[in-house]
Amino acid sequence: MTGVLEGFGVITVVIAVGFVLAHLGVVTLDYQWMLSRLVFFVGSPALLFSVLADTDVGGALSKALVANAASVAAVAVIALVLARWRWRRGWADTTLAALCAGYVNAGNLGLPIAIYVLGDASAVAGALLLQLLVLAPLAFVVLDQSESMERPTVLTVLSRPFRNPLTVGAVVGVVVALTGVPVPRWVADPIDLLAGLAIPGMLIAFGISLRLGPKPGASGAGTQVAILTVVKLAVQPLVAYLVARFALGLDGSALLAVVVVAGLPTAQNVFVTAVRYDRSVAVVRDVVFATTVLSFLTILAIAALLA
Repeated sequence: MTGVLEGFGVITVVIAVGFVLAHLGVVTLDYQWMLSRLVFFVGSPALLFSVLADTDVGGALSKALVANAASVAAVAVIALVLARWRWRRGWADTTLAALCAGYVNAGNLGLPIAIYVLGDASAVAGALLLQLLVLAPLAFVVLDQSESMERPTVLTVLSRPFRNPLTVGAVVGVVVALTGVPVPRWVADPIDLLAGLAIPGMLIAFGISLRLGPKPGASGAGTQVAILTVVKLAVQPLVAYLVARFALGLDGSALLAVVVVAGLPTAQNVFVTAVRYDRSVAVVRDVVFATTVLSFLTILAIAALLA
C-alpha cells in the first residue's frame, strides 16, 4: 500500500505546484502550451530512451504482455466505436478517446507502484513497450494526418511514426537494449538530464490547466468523460484479469502485476498529446483528472483482493 500512496503523493504535489504557480500569477496559460511542447519534443523522447535502453526486452515479452495487449485492444475498440459512431467524433478525437481508455500511466505512477507494491520495476516494461512501439506510433499516424491536407501515400504512412520524436526516442532505446551497445557518458548524461524535464513538465502543465483552463467537468462532455473513466478503471483491469487468469493461467504476484498495471489511470502524456494537436483538450484533461483521482481506490481494491 505504501507504493500506491507514494506514487499518488508525488503526482499530487507536482500538479499542485503548477496549480499554485498559476493561481499566484507566476505563469499564464501560455506556459502550459510551452511546457507541453517542450515535454513532447525534448523531455519525453529523452525519458523514453533512458528507460527503454535499460529494459530487459526479452523479459518484457511475456504472458503479462499478452494479457495487457488484450485488455488494451478490448477497451480501445469500445472507445473507438463509441466516439466514432455514437458521439460522432472525427478520427483525431476518436483516437484520443481510445488513448484515454487504454493508455496507462506506466511511467511516473506505474514505476513507483511497481517498485513498492509489486517489488519489480520491470512489471511495467511490457506496457511501456506496447504503448511506445505500437499504440503511440499508430495514434500519431492518425493525428499527424489530421493536420495534413495531403492525400497520404504508403511511404508517408509508414515513415510518419519515425518522424515523431516520441517514437524515435523509444525505438532508439529498444535498439540499444537489444544490441547491448554501450552509450558513451557524453551522450547518456545530457539525455538523462533532458529526461528530467518530462515528468515534472507534464504534471506542472496539467496543474496550470486545472487552474486556468476550463474547470474539471466543464468540457461539456460529462457523459463521455464518465464512460471513458469507467472503461479505463473497471473494464480494462477486468479484461486483463480474465485473460491472465483463465486464458494464460497466471496467478499470485504475476496476476496481481497484470491487473494493477491495467488499473493504472490514463497517462498524463495523453493530455500533452491532446494539447500538441489541439484536439479534445478539455475532455482528455477531465478523463486524466478523473482516472488519476479514482484509480487510487481501484488500485487499493485490486491490491487488497489479489495480493
